[in-house]
Amino acid sequence: MTFIEPGLSVRNGFAEGPLADAALSRAARAGQLLDDLQERASTLTDGQLRDGVYRALRRFTQEQPPARRVDSITALIRRGVRIDWPASDCLPCA
Repeated sequence: MTFIEPGLSVRNGFAEGPLADAALSRAARAGQLLDDLQERASTLTDGQLRDGVYRALRRFTQEQPPARRVDSITALIRRGVRIDWPASDCLPCA
């Protein structure tokens, strides 16, 4: 096991600890938000859809997402392209 910092370690190529758990939780929630947006896309205005994509990405990264990425994902959803956001129960590390 390799200790990265308090609350985060790597064992057998996967992150463990409270920090890894928090990252996985954020990824899962962002995926849920994107799934919900895709289901409701036809009922949302462009601004509402863009705001929803922004919030989902911000939840995942905990930073302001690049406007180009938000616009790109928003356009894909608007065109009906399904955005898959898989979140597993373990966080792989390189």
